[in-house]
Amino acid sequence: MSNETLEPRDWDAFRAQAHRAVDALVDHIGSPREQAGWRPVPPTVAARLRAPFSAKGVGLEAALEDAIYDVLAYPTGNAHPRFWGWVIGSGAPAAIVGDLIAAGLNANNFGSEQSAAHVELAVIDWAKDLLGYPAEATGLLVSGGSMANLAGLTVARNERGGPGVREEGLSGHTARLMVYASQETHSSVRKALELLGLGERSLSLVPVLADKTIDMGALRTAIVRDRELGRRPIALVGNAGTVNTGAVDPLAALADLAAAEKLWFHVDGAIGVPALLTARGRELLKGIERADSVALDLHKWLYMPYECGMVLVRHGGAQRRAFGVPAPYLAPGGGGTADGPFAFNDHGVQLSRGFKALKVWLALRAHGTQPFAAAIDANLDQAQRLAARIGASPELELLAPVALNVVVWRYRAPALAPDALDALNRRILTEMQTRGIAVPSGTLVDGCYALRAAITNHRSTDADFDAVVEATVALGRELTRAAAA
Repeated sequence: MSNETLEPRDWDAFRAQAHRAVDALVDHIGSPREQAGWRPVPPTVAARLRAPFSAKGVGLEAALEDAIYDVLAYPTGNAHPRFWGWVIGSGAPAAIVGDLIAAGLNANNFGSEQSAAHVELAVIDWAKDLLGYPAEATGLLVSGGSMANLAGLTVARNERGGPGVREEGLSGHTARLMVYASQETHSSVRKALELLGLGERSLSLVPVLADKTIDMGALRTAIVRDRELGRRPIALVGNAGTVNTGAVDPLAALADLAAAEKLWFHVDGAIGVPALLTARGRELLKGIERADSVALDLHKWLYMPYECGMVLVRHGGAQRRAFGVPAPYLAPGGGGTADGPFAFNDHGVQLSRGFKALKVWLALRAHGTQPFAAAIDANLDQAQRLAARIGASPELELLAPVALNVVVWRYRAPALAPDALDALNRRILTEMQTRGIAVPSGTLVDGCYALRAAITNHRSTDADFDAVVEATVALGRELTRAAAA
């Protein structure tokens, strides 16, 4: 019989290695300005990382050495104060400790009686209170906004799709079920409808106004037209911060329309919901408390480590009606471990669920909500400051209004044709990233290539945004001169 084991043979030696890992991690997150905003993984390092695993292994000490020098050294970069790419939060250190403890507990939070269940319910209750939802509302922590949108729209399909949708699927429906959202809505909504069997054609993408919010007149027209064509409208999707420009749809007006038309009102709040901690955010997001379901991401603007999304459903029972499946091997046991306070597995797709809530609980318990509100308020100010700096430069152009925390801009070169100007701005972005100056990301706004900063970083300062403006101008001049030479 083999005497190999997965347990440490020397727990003191294991403790020392674990401490070394924590020290290396704290050194990494504690010195972000000493690192580049981002750098690509060199081919030699990629080859080491992707090398086949051996039968015997190299031992924890050697494997940890590889992790410190080859993994920690080439991250996404979102711990850096000048990382504003996509919509990726910066990772509050206290929350990282929560993830460390959660990994050690190795909890499957499917609904049994354990501390993890009560912690997740505390986080859900906090989010319900933030939204202004009633006590009977339900929720679930999920991987992110994409899964939260899928969950919310699953409930919408089952609640508004007509009798028998869950039992019979869509086979008995002669009318196409329709969901409405603006053209700026995140691609995960389309993906959700495809996964739900509704198909891409069930998503009516409504034009937007100049400020990138949904055109309410066009929305009403689309609903009337679809009913005349024999289709069945079932849901509206509102944006509490679009991914492209941060636009906030008129949520109160959407709630009114949904009530009048008897449609489910789902809000994609993956970006914007944490702004409800601030007075400005509460004003911008008025009406979200009337949504039937909301998707939110705490690993974006609440600065939590990945993964940490959430779905909330206003109506008690609706979420369980959509996902609950009785099984004798999961039934309560009359006071035993199966008698947990909430059947999480009956409120979403997953039965196997990690302990995502501990990082949120620990960070909120440690800091309270005020420092998070202050950081979000600072990000709102920084977005306006960045927009003002861009607007004041004759060499730069702001490509959309700034409603929340997303800023889109480009370098101007009037002599260049549109395609050449797009190519120049793509090159500016690449050079900015590869030189380690800053990490915005890129997108298209009205067909024009744009640099885009989604400001969900608690480490950023005003000087960082001044630097990205200066870098855009300097790189634009440099690359224009080089192209002309």
